[in-house]
Amino acid sequence: MSKKLAIIGASDFQNPLILKAKQLGFETHVFAWECGDIGERTADYFYPISITEIDQIAEKCKSIGVDGICSIGTDLGNITVSKVADKLGLCANSLECIEASTNKHLMREAFFKNGDPSPKSYQVSDVSDVDILDLNYPIIVKPVDRSGSRCITKLQSSEGLEDAVRSAIDVSFSKACVVEEFFTGIEYSVEFISWKGEHHFLALTRKFTTGSPHFIETVHLQPAPVSDSLRTRIIQVVSHALDSLGVEYGASHSEILVNENEDIRIVEIGSRMGGDCIGSDLVELSTGFDFLAAVISVATGHEPDMNVHEHADYAMIRFIFDDNDLAMLQQAECDASVKVERSSVDSDMDHEIVDSGSRYGFYILTSDSIDNLEKYLPKRGV
Repeated sequence: MSKKLAIIGASDFQNPLILKAKQLGFETHVFAWECGDIGERTADYFYPISITEIDQIAEKCKSIGVDGICSIGTDLGNITVSKVADKLGLCANSLECIEASTNKHLMREAFFKNGDPSPKSYQVSDVSDVDILDLNYPIIVKPVDRSGSRCITKLQSSEGLEDAVRSAIDVSFSKACVVEEFFTGIEYSVEFISWKGEHHFLALTRKFTTGSPHFIETVHLQPAPVSDSLRTRIIQVVSHALDSLGVEYGASHSEILVNENEDIRIVEIGSRMGGDCIGSDLVELSTGFDFLAAVISVATGHEPDMNVHEHADYAMIRFIFDDNDLAMLQQAECDASVKVERSSVDSDMDHEIVDSGSRYGFYILTSDSIDNLEKYLPKRGV
């Protein structure tokens, strides 16, 4: 009898998980709002059920008899996975862990309580509350429970604060935002896999963004070029913070900032695989570790296989914002020093890019030399 895996979400970023599960011999049962996404076609069974319909998904998974449930790169999907797993007795992080790792205010409270380095932060649920905040500028405003760079705004002064707060509250599921002191530094993400509370470091990613005011990601590069001593400190800081949030199982994606003095601040931590193909593609390409297979193993109650296979030394993803980015893709396709592993380009490039979900596509490159990839790094942003 085939093993059965429930997968939350059917988008292009979830499709590698669907394909990996099928490759491993799982019968895939995919749940998502029906909108023509690729996972609707690649899944063995697709159910046009919104991922917010917890009870309906749990009932269907129970009748199917799934062996596990998982999702990658999405906080909303992560919440559904945890709640369904809790109802069915499947392997997943606790509801308390998921709540803290998908709500930026609760996350900050956990970090402050446990001594993890984190910027000063306030939760705001009404625009009038900004008058009493004790913050030093610059500051950054974010929805308390959204990801993908949605409605993030950096401000150098109080001018525009009310508008930024109002916009962040409007897109928040719980109608709240966080207002935080801005920490200047280079941004990295840190990928781990955990099993029974033991955290295994996988990769450190250098992140490039459009910069102020919205910080939309333009490139991710693995492994990040840092000293061994800094990498060791980052691993220690993030491992401690994972404990603070109660992460015990599965992938985690931590975003941090490091300034010129190598002081570290935690931006946020997701108790799920990083989006933007960081977890689904870059980790395996740059380390040889089958991250997707590990996530599936944990979801079905099995310790992940930590062995690695042959791999490239470096991997990166570049996102498409304009015709210049497309031209760089065409250059890469003719460049013998790099390999184009995967690409996706939207047919519609007329809409405005306001967050990571509205970018025009991406392409993933590998090489055995970081020098060969440097020419594909963006000239814009930071």
